[in-house]
Amino acid sequence: MVKMNENFSKLQGSYLFAEIARRTAEYTTANPEKKLIKLGIGDVTKPLSNVVISAMHRAVDDMADKSTFMGYGPYEGYEFLREAIVRHDYAPFGAPIRADEIFVSDGAKSDCGNIGDIFAEDNVVAVCDPVYPVYVDANAMSGRAGDWDGKRWTNIVYLPCNEQNGFIPELPVRTPDIIYLCFPNNPTGAVATKEQLRIWVDYARRNDAVIMYDAAYREYISDSGLPRSIYEIGGAEECAIEFNSFSKTAGFTGTRCGYTVIPKALKRGGESLNDVWMRRQSTKFNGTSYIVQRGAEAVFSEQGEKEYREIIAYYMNNARVIKKGLEDAGLAVHGGVNSPYIWARTPDGMPSWDFFDKLLREANVVTTPGAGFGPEGEGFIRLTGFGDAEATKQAVERVVGVL
Repeated sequence: MVKMNENFSKLQGSYLFAEIARRTAEYTTANPEKKLIKLGIGDVTKPLSNVVISAMHRAVDDMADKSTFMGYGPYEGYEFLREAIVRHDYAPFGAPIRADEIFVSDGAKSDCGNIGDIFAEDNVVAVCDPVYPVYVDANAMSGRAGDWDGKRWTNIVYLPCNEQNGFIPELPVRTPDIIYLCFPNNPTGAVATKEQLRIWVDYARRNDAVIMYDAAYREYISDSGLPRSIYEIGGAEECAIEFNSFSKTAGFTGTRCGYTVIPKALKRGGESLNDVWMRRQSTKFNGTSYIVQRGAEAVFSEQGEKEYREIIAYYMNNARVIKKGLEDAGLAVHGGVNSPYIWARTPDGMPSWDFFDKLLREANVVTTPGAGFGPEGEGFIRLTGFGDAEATKQAVERVVGVL
């Protein structure tokens, strides 16, 4: 008789964004005349830029010609893209990363979930609280989370991030083996300084731990004094894996492309994590589409950078509109600076899901309840700057109107 992975049965309900979609669909079905504005899921709304589309068209033509046709590509991604990543994302910041330490994938979410394949089940995992749900759920599926006690997982080390500590986690009492960090943070919008990251790099090196650093929103940082990569911190190449994405930078949410950095210097138990991940990828993954990788390469061209920075400026203006509108309405608001996410406290201590339902029914605006990101997220909602500019202004007016 076939046996199922019992860890899946421990998961609590549906994935956060699937539950939001379910409630939204249920309301829409019952109220088809209502026009919803969605500021919940962090999906972009601007199309791919011209330079990216042109590069992908050329790549499609390559696939139509026998002399330029591309079959299976390198498991770790084409060298033309990996070299472009080094030139654009690491060399300018003094980060000691080489092309053979980069693995191109179909997105940061996939790699954040799949990276657990190379680690033993009994590793202790630490996550920020609140946190992007994939970090927790993926480890729960792999058996590292323990049991659900009604509020949190028994074997996860939660690192509280709240207004008191500026949403930057403090070192834990219990020493973890794997530490997930995300800056600019999803969902709170907090950004760590080099000094704050130095504390975590030193801690990981002292304790032989590995940091999983999600830098998917790095291009939203406008303050030149803030780090874009954990590898700007000396020694991080010996203790950190970094995840990056083209989704929020260049609109690849539906196109799918990201990359993971595993330095050659990162070793545990005498094994190179770079080699182990390559073994995993070559077994379970056949590489990202050539057409998509050519589009991603174009992101790093002079014109490509100009175009994606214009798109980011558009989204960040939306974030400023949301932040100012909610602050003027009397809510405590965080994020929206160096980050496309706004993290707002609910009025009068209202539970997150209750406020979500209120805004859905009364304002016809879809948000994300903070409780879905962890215990410390209760009493907050998250909104994104990724919507249409005019719709974002209308959404803010609607939300303020029901407060």
